[in-house]
Amino acid sequence: MAGQQKLQQARVLVIGAGGLGCPIMQYLVAAGVGHIGLADHDKVSLSNLHRQVLFGTEDIGYYKVDVVKQKMFSLNSDVNIRTWNERWTQQHCLQYFPDFDVIVDATDNFASRYLINDACVLLGKPLVFGAVSQFEGQVAVFNQLYADGSRSVNYRDLFPLPPANGEVLNCAEGGVLGVLPGTIGTLQATEAIKLITGIGTTLSNRLWNYTALTQDVFIMQLVANPLSLQHIPVSKEQFISTDYEWLCGYLQQGIKEIDALDWQEKFLDHLFVDIRESHELPRLDSFCSSLALEWMELPLSNLENNISHLIGKNVVFVCHAGVRSLVAADMLMKASPASAVFSLKGGVHGLVEKNLI
Repeated sequence: MAGQQKLQQARVLVIGAGGLGCPIMQYLVAAGVGHIGLADHDKVSLSNLHRQVLFGTEDIGYYKVDVVKQKMFSLNSDVNIRTWNERWTQQHCLQYFPDFDVIVDATDNFASRYLINDACVLLGKPLVFGAVSQFEGQVAVFNQLYADGSRSVNYRDLFPLPPANGEVLNCAEGGVLGVLPGTIGTLQATEAIKLITGIGTTLSNRLWNYTALTQDVFIMQLVANPLSLQHIPVSKEQFISTDYEWLCGYLQQGIKEIDALDWQEKFLDHLFVDIRESHELPRLDSFCSSLALEWMELPLSNLENNISHLIGKNVVFVCHAGVRSLVAADMLMKASPASAVFSLKGGVHGLVEKNLI
């Protein structure tokens, strides 16, 4: 009864309503957590459904947070759920993190992970971390407060700096086994419940690793990394001024992302370069011909050796989801600074979602 009362009084913020966020929300709501915040700026799409099983085809096109909130009330009508259908920023962290006891990171990109971690360290909030990629997943509890006033390690103790752009593929680029986010999200919900109620031993100072292909599980012991202190903002002003998109290499200096509408209205005269590998579908032959585009296929794996073909040209790069195209744009900008270089936001996947292909 005491544990259930703690759950009812607890305030948990879940950032991300996708593959991880769906099972997290279901189990926290079912467990009786009384106050939950949920943030996600995305809408439900057909490509989400194999791993975000809370959604159905009837939900396509609606904001994820609105769909989740409605369905959670049918599970537990006593829960108080507040939602934000907007991209989470430093301002959101400073304004809303103080209202919550536990922060749960259910995002799928490094910019958000470092942003959330740094805010939790700055504001003294425990963080339940989870991540998935292809067939592997990880779970940890960061920045947990101990009885002696000390705290466990944080995400930057594990990874002081983000990986290079394109070094680690996200779910949109690398894919993910559909059941994997359910496994990892359920464990994140478990850790949140343990933090709230004080039962068991959390994954603080430990990183739980899982490989679905072999069902192997191993736990890494984590220790404080002195390098982490050099990179975490020490004040709210420094936190606000940190550009996490730039830090994680998503927006390189001089490179602009354009969406499909802007591209069709303003940049069809630019060379359109598909940097996907030859096995990636759909191919763009018919699409480019229908728009009378000047275009070429130049896989990212061969781009460095063929960059001379693009020197001096104005180029729009496209990949599957708009991540590798930023890497390609960065390479061309370094080789030809005077070129107008763009990355198509959302990539071919975005064109398909908009029924343009």
